[in-house]
Amino acid sequence: MAKPEENYLSIGQVLRPQGLQGQVKIRPDTDDAGRFSSLRHAYSLNARGEATELPLHDISVRGGFVYLRIDGDASVEDAQKRRDLHLYVPRSEAVPLNEFENFITDLVGCTLSDSNGKVIGTVTDVLQPGANDVYQVKTPEGRMLLVPALRHVITQVDVNAKTMTADATKLWEVSIFED
Repeated sequence: MAKPEENYLSIGQVLRPQGLQGQVKIRPDTDDAGRFSSLRHAYSLNARGEATELPLHDISVRGGFVYLRIDGDASVEDAQKRRDLHLYVPRSEAVPLNEFENFITDLVGCTLSDSNGKVIGTVTDVLQPGANDVYQVKTPEGRMLLVPALRHVITQVDVNAKTMTADATKLWEVSIFED
């Protein structure tokens, strides 16, 4: 059976109720929260990966957060039941990516090797501290290596093959091990 993220992409998580009319505050899982403005629906996934469509209303974006009402919610109590809910869209409805862009969920699990063919480890997370993303890579020895996602360091990414290649010299100039 396919994992949910193979068919759906996470777009955000409900943080808490907002106001008295059933709206919720969403932490978006996107670099452009304005993309929510054009959504008419999202999906929730159960433990088996089965999707339930959730019509969305009254969408606004303020301060990097998204505020919206899910169809049928009319009170704080209704909205409270949505706390921690993850919202998804089908991959077929995802925004198109530009060259050199990938969805984070597709990068996690990729094997990072250097340009000499040495396996460095597996990407376990993508951190977004500011200027550029940072790949968290678990080495075969169990250590965590932080690798900046820069084109002159990461020279090739193939999410279909779940592989990444880093320039062998530059990788060790800019990467650090977590303490």
